[in-house]
Amino acid sequence: MILKNQKLGKRKFWLFWRGEKMFEAGFPKALRDDVLMVEKYIPMKLYKNLGIGQSEQYCTYSLENGETISFPYRIYYMEDEIRISTHLTQIQKTIYHAIYSRSYDGFVREKHLKFLLDNDRYKWVYPYILKLSDEYVMEIVELIYEKLYLRDTTSLKKFCVLNLQQFLKGHDRMISYWNEFYRDRCYRYKEYVGRKLYKQCFGYSRSFEKLRDK
Repeated sequence: MILKNQKLGKRKFWLFWRGEKMFEAGFPKALRDDVLMVEKYIPMKLYKNLGIGQSEQYCTYSLENGETISFPYRIYYMEDEIRISTHLTQIQKTIYHAIYSRSYDGFVREKHLKFLLDNDRYKWVYPYILKLSDEYVMEIVELIYEKLYLRDTTSLKKFCVLNLQQFLKGHDRMISYWNEFYRDRCYRYKEYVGRKLYKQCFGYSRSFEKLRDK
């Protein structure tokens, strides 16, 4: 069953919810064979018997090597981690965790995010970490801040500048979620963990807003 003929960057992919999962667009081209291997370990079993394996909405970012990657906003595939510990290489495991960081289940997203944060040797995981930073689950935002605030995040800050429009859109979403869900728990925005994450770890500055308007 074809879900949608959607253009991702300069390439078109026919997305299927049965047969092929087509996650290659979410990683550098050099990793295509590794992604194809990882796809074999993603079961076709879906949450609540949903009719699609991934959302039609995509998140698109630029990498420092000039490539553009796009990955689903959400995936609905359930996990089957039993075999990956012995059958996948380290880089393939990282791909697996990156894919599942887009899971429909918030607890699953948090678990796989933790792996990415603890094994951040690859810069192509930055888009997955950044996207999780603007979501509504405060515990996930707290985890990212906890893991990053004592680290040198210079390269991550450069990535945020490279993807300034997406970065600022995420910053806006983070504020809106604080205002909607967490103002009672943290009345002062300056003390909110999302603000600290974007400012201290990602390098947010009001000067970025002026760049967006140009």
